[in-house]
Amino acid sequence: MSDKVVTRFAPSPTGFLHIGGARTALFNWLYAKHSGGKMLLRIEDTDRERSTDAATAAILDGLSWLGLTWDGEPVSQFERAPRHRAVAEELVRLGKAYYCYATPAELEAMRESARAKGLPPRYDGRWRDRDLSEAPVGARGAIRIKAPADGETVVHDRVQGEVRFPNKDLDDFIILRSDGNPTYMHAVVVDDHDMGITHIIRGDDHLTNAARQMVIYRALGWEVPSMAHIPLIHGADGAKLSKRHGALGVEAYRAMGYLPEALLNYLARLGWSHGDDEVMSITDMVAWFDIGDVNKGAARFDFAKLEALNGVHMRRMNDAELLGIFINTLPYLEGGPAIAARLDDTRKAQLLAALPGLKERAKTLVELVDGAAFLFAERPLPIDEKAAALLGGEAREILRGAHAALKAISGDWTAAAAEAAIREYALAGGHKLGAVAQPLRAALTGKSTSPGVFDVLAVLGREESLARVADQID
Repeated sequence: MSDKVVTRFAPSPTGFLHIGGARTALFNWLYAKHSGGKMLLRIEDTDRERSTDAATAAILDGLSWLGLTWDGEPVSQFERAPRHRAVAEELVRLGKAYYCYATPAELEAMRESARAKGLPPRYDGRWRDRDLSEAPVGARGAIRIKAPADGETVVHDRVQGEVRFPNKDLDDFIILRSDGNPTYMHAVVVDDHDMGITHIIRGDDHLTNAARQMVIYRALGWEVPSMAHIPLIHGADGAKLSKRHGALGVEAYRAMGYLPEALLNYLARLGWSHGDDEVMSITDMVAWFDIGDVNKGAARFDFAKLEALNGVHMRRMNDAELLGIFINTLPYLEGGPAIAARLDDTRKAQLLAALPGLKERAKTLVELVDGAAFLFAERPLPIDEKAAALLGGEAREILRGAHAALKAISGDWTAAAAEAAIREYALAGGHKLGAVAQPLRAALTGKSTSPGVFDVLAVLGREESLARVADQID
């Protein structure tokens, strides 16, 4: 085996890239990057009934959005079927596997008999040592591997430790079906060997498969890759993750306004930790990650924690970089396409200027769309219920005076100049600053919350600000 680490992510294209799959891809990617190795991508599309091109495209799109790049071209497992078949036939020639002609009725009788005795169903080995001359005329047999009958198979797992499987439980399982198609169990071993995979990192639901796959590796005299079976993700209530918990495709998280870096940070922390570090950059994760540090126990998915972490990443991010991600994500966000349609250079500059104030109040890009809506609103502004309440009573009279004070600003129109003018007006009229700022915010944004009102004035500019305030006075 080469010294270079080669990992692989091997999804089945029967649906989107779900969150558990994304974490498996992340752990493979981090381990490869940390070790200066490579991560390959294999699409396990042998289930022709359920595999679709659309699902393959969704998986590739999800990985690309997350920035989990793979090395080389994706490998199709289905296209490698002739190679899988050749290896199965080679095992028969070596005396390590055999053709089995048991009929469906015979196999069902074996299952019934085992059930009656309260045992797990298993094949009884009836064709293991029979002569092929006894084969039914014209029948196509399945190929079964000769599994060891006694002793145990030990999986040395980097996460689960030493896991022992009694060989009597493994039975002579099928590696090539009678129709000539390889089983998943066999295809995986041949592919991992041919692709030079040194480290297999996958969900612990594959742990029992590991013992069977080791039987195939040993029969072929191939070196068994290092294995690490990572715990599954559970919902906040401790039950296995389902759609109601957030077992959605990663494209759903993009539409909910999460940053790829924040989602990766959150997924990395599900089952793996580095001291007390909660907030990590991609660079940190690559530097710190080791598969041996992954916990054995299932991790719990918590939307509130993900959202809080996303807010931290947004606030830490450079404004220009955040703006770039925001603009690229607009087509996927609720209310985003309407903003994208009106995003000319002037508005981009306004948005960039408003970002420091906007990102303080937003935990997701969806909240950023909501917060930035005032920049793109057409006059007269739609006023929401809370903002309308701030514009009642004597508020309009106060607004009239604020409008005059702002109109009188002679120099540059800046947040500082606006603040000085409004403070002076409030002081002279005996108003508290809030009594002026609140109706002003409602008139400028149509909402009761926004970035600092003086920043809003600066971003909107003199003409638009005065026009919006005038709309509420008249």
